[in-house]
Amino acid sequence: MMSNLKWGFVLYVFIFIKLYTGSCNTSGSSDPIAQQRLDRVLELPGQRFNVSFAHYSGYVTVNEESGRALFYWFIEAVEDPSSKPLVLWLNGGPGCSSIAFGEAEELGPFHIEKDGKTLYLNPYSWNQVANILFLDSPVGVGFSYSNTSSDVLNNGDERTAADSLAFLLKWFERFPQYKGRDFYITGESYAGHYVPQLSQAIVRYNSAAREKSINLKGYMVGNALTDDYHDHLGLFEFMWSAGLISDQTYKQLNLSCDFEPFIRNSESCDKLLDIANEELGNIDPYSIFTPPCTANFSLSNKLWKRWHMIGRINQQYDPCTEKHSTVYFNLPEVQKALHVHPGSAPSKWETCSDVVYATWKDSPKSVLNIYHELIHSGLRIWIFSGDTDAIIPVTSTRYSINALNLPTVSPWHAWYDDGQVGGWTQEYEGLTFVTVRGAGHEVALHRPKLALTLIKSFLAGNSIATLELVSDS
Repeated sequence: MMSNLKWGFVLYVFIFIKLYTGSCNTSGSSDPIAQQRLDRVLELPGQRFNVSFAHYSGYVTVNEESGRALFYWFIEAVEDPSSKPLVLWLNGGPGCSSIAFGEAEELGPFHIEKDGKTLYLNPYSWNQVANILFLDSPVGVGFSYSNTSSDVLNNGDERTAADSLAFLLKWFERFPQYKGRDFYITGESYAGHYVPQLSQAIVRYNSAAREKSINLKGYMVGNALTDDYHDHLGLFEFMWSAGLISDQTYKQLNLSCDFEPFIRNSESCDKLLDIANEELGNIDPYSIFTPPCTANFSLSNKLWKRWHMIGRINQQYDPCTEKHSTVYFNLPEVQKALHVHPGSAPSKWETCSDVVYATWKDSPKSVLNIYHELIHSGLRIWIFSGDTDAIIPVTSTRYSINALNLPTVSPWHAWYDDGQVGGWTQEYEGLTFVTVRGAGHEVALHRPKLALTLIKSFLAGNSIATLELVSDS
């Protein structure tokens, strides 16, 4: 605990120095409001429809000395953005782009057709209910960059939280109309680390500054890496109970891998995971009941280098969506429209960075201690889980939540959307858990309507809908 407190103090000092010795100028204008106007996206290539909302993209420099700059895409609410909360979305990896996944195939309004050049409007975008901020973090991810090449080789959990906090403080200077707005952090997968760590950094920063510099109200994470031991235990149990692996492999995995780090396994554990991968066959482990992409295209890792990110449902199911994003965001005209710096753009834009993943420096075995701290701070905390994910499955999340030993406020029960079971939920003292029926690792991709119901309930602070049974008499 002392090391966490020490880190919190160092983090505060680091941010204070960087903010007040560095300039807020990140893209050529000394006036933050003028820079906001420059960041306005007027139209996107392949956009054959009009939108009623404004959106912005560009860079915020989080470290003046090394020239670390994070890329963002901010999309205002469809209606009355001044009355809506601000929601930050983070994808994980570590090393995966929130633009590639969160915006372009999950909860953002702009999704990409099979031709890789044309956009369609997502009717279940979360900007129906909130102003959504997508952030590519850390440097080396998506269009985020550093003028110091070694920075890309030295990413880890601690610096990611520090840089993300620096980003937010400067971003609010550029968008002062959102200062004081109710603010929530959301994300999935390895963002199970990013989201609570950034929330902790904000709470500690506000406490040290003795003011609510950022009006954080709560956070929500999905299919989230939380605790290495419980995540492994639940993963192997899920794969075995779903009939994906043999009895022998299940026993060996529990013997060799339960106490291993989740993203840095030993060689013996890796060999067993390779055997499990062979037994799974050609399925999508991120969504075990939907077909995999069979295109001749090398897809990136989303959490594990062994298993590839595949799978998506839109108007018609298209499991090769990552291919379309890779085509679209490599188009020079798209990069120009999004204000990507030509001199800083990657030679080839990728959905996930293998370099960032391979050189990751620090990843604690558990973030359950952060949950204990933040539950006591009064934040609204929700965890959700798509129940067809074999990467960080519902069983893993349930084991992690059980380890918190929280009193139950409302027992396990079904929730409904349009009269159909959308999943199951249980409310604890300080935390709400929601499963999403039939969703994979990316809940907003496979069950977009249910995901919109989920975010509506979370932001409203209400229990997710239950069904009133009507008597025939």
